[in-house]
Amino acid sequence: MNDKFKQLLSNNNMSHEKLADLFGISRPTAAKIVNGDKEMTISELRKLSEALGISIDEILGEQPAREVVLEKSPERVSRPNERISVPAENVEKFKNVLLYITKKIGALPNVGQTVLYKILYFCDFDYYEKYEEQLIGARYIRNHFGPTPVEFGAIVKEMVYDGQIEVVKTKFFDKEQTKYIPVVEPDLAVLTGRELGHIDEEIDRLGGKTATELSDFSHKDVPWIVTAEGKEILYETVFYRTEDTSVRYYDDKL
Repeated sequence: MNDKFKQLLSNNNMSHEKLADLFGISRPTAAKIVNGDKEMTISELRKLSEALGISIDEILGEQPAREVVLEKSPERVSRPNERISVPAENVEKFKNVLLYITKKIGALPNVGQTVLYKILYFCDFDYYEKYEEQLIGARYIRNHFGPTPVEFGAIVKEMVYDGQIEVVKTKFFDKEQTKYIPVVEPDLAVLTGRELGHIDEEIDRLGGKTATELSDFSHKDVPWIVTAEGKEILYETVFYRTEDTSVRYYDDKL
């Protein structure tokens, strides 16, 4: 790390000892990070970002060379009225899960719309495989790049209109990227402890992957494989998964 990073820590009273406690590492290891002898992991960057209340880019002292266009809610138009074909309680869960995920990893440079699509899909389908219950219960269709949540666009429009989330157009390397920035805190009361734990596991497992990596991974998933292009992916197909993507232990003796 450079001198700017050391100054950032100093300005926020983040000593080597506090940094070690935050990351769950030894003080000498924390000193190596500060002195640039060891790189932070994505998990450590997230923890420091949340602790300091700043973006990961600011921690790294980087200003990405990208054009950013903020798509704020129109002030003089009627509320979006696109049809959302899932129960209202599922829509509320969808909104708060999206807010929770984007709060956790939305600032990471790899996390754009495609990454969010795949994380939402695996949150839903992995939960169903493990517990045989719906988490969000969103509908997903198969497209060339992997599963896509059907109601995502309509729900996000409502969230933008209600001032819950903002949409940012950026570039990740040479590709256009759409990012979602939470404006309000997620209402965690709509989620159980088990559901939150599951979402955290999915974020830790998948949040550091690129859109291409997640698309390739989703192409190994039986629910995507057995579904025709443009058709809805059925939740029951998770029980035919192979070991490549299965998250449930099945006792062969049963």
